[in-house]
Amino acid sequence: MQSFNPPVRTLMGPGPSDVHPRVLQAMARPTIGHLDPAFIEMMDETKQALKYAYQTENELTMPVSAPGSAGMETCFANLVEPGDRVLVCINGVFGMRMRENVVRLGGEAIIVEDKWGEAVSAEKVEQALAANPDIKIVAFVHAETSTGAQSDAKTLCDIAHKHDCITIVDAVTSLAGSELRVDEWGIDAIYSGTQKCLSAMPGISPISFNERAIKKLTSRKTPVSSWFLDLNLVMGYWGEGAKRTYHHTAPVNTLYGLHESLVMLTEEGLENAWARHLRNHEYLKTGLESMGIDFVVKEGDRLPQLNTVWIPEGVDDAVVRSTLLNEFNLELGAGLGDLAGKVWRIGLMGFSSRKENIILCLSALKEVLQK
Repeated sequence: MQSFNPPVRTLMGPGPSDVHPRVLQAMARPTIGHLDPAFIEMMDETKQALKYAYQTENELTMPVSAPGSAGMETCFANLVEPGDRVLVCINGVFGMRMRENVVRLGGEAIIVEDKWGEAVSAEKVEQALAANPDIKIVAFVHAETSTGAQSDAKTLCDIAHKHDCITIVDAVTSLAGSELRVDEWGIDAIYSGTQKCLSAMPGISPISFNERAIKKLTSRKTPVSSWFLDLNLVMGYWGEGAKRTYHHTAPVNTLYGLHESLVMLTEEGLENAWARHLRNHEYLKTGLESMGIDFVVKEGDRLPQLNTVWIPEGVDDAVVRSTLLNEFNLELGAGLGDLAGKVWRIGLMGFSSRKENIILCLSALKEVLQK
């Protein structure tokens, strides 16, 4: 057995994206204890920077010591009790995972379904809530990674609140990549991941709960089903100030990486980051359309940082992606679920969202398709 030396790839799939060299360097710094005063100071800075990234003043804003799927489970495990009726919006794979969480927690999932590649229909949500007045929670994906569709989070939250529901929102692919305003849009509970537009490594899930969500959590009639993800306990470690209660050993060096990525986000400016992802999407779009490659999602609902395109007729999906990986060290994503074998998912997330990457992608794809 020898040391593992991975090949150098350009990651332009649905995630992880390329990790910025500054983040990799930060992770190589000396490990200190997770209750060390210096580390606690860094934790407080990380929380403040996550508030900026989410555009929120929520005190319960923190990174969960596990990937985005655990952020999802944190939100559902803390907010869904047995018997709760939850409206789940499904327009791709990750809406289906929301439903799975509700069912496993003993809740009842009421489904609003839209075609894969379309945004969540506000009209269908309104109709479902009017027909089911005992629904307590509305859950939807802001940026559906399986299709590249972006839904109108503000409108969906407005509808949910009109019917006295709280919202759980998946922002795994949208955080730091496209406009996201937690407080202004009235998002109650939200989760994301570090491996997409934050230019950081996989393994951490930033979450945020507002007062409405906290009230639902603290008024539970049953204990949170997961000990590790119980925010009543975790907040004893991630609370404000120097006094922390031991909950778990935090992934110290991984959190160094998240901290550095947030330093870079504040240096670039959040709105500048949003603009960069949109600008690079337009550049990629022009190149793909010149090659006759069409987008799955209609303009206006497209996620700039995750571009899902139809595979040209007669082209072998697996052969093309394998050739790009082996000959160009370029990773593109395959389709999932109903779109498997029909689409490619091209990511422009975080440090991967650079003009030189787009030029590589377009030129390599053109050469492989010509063969």
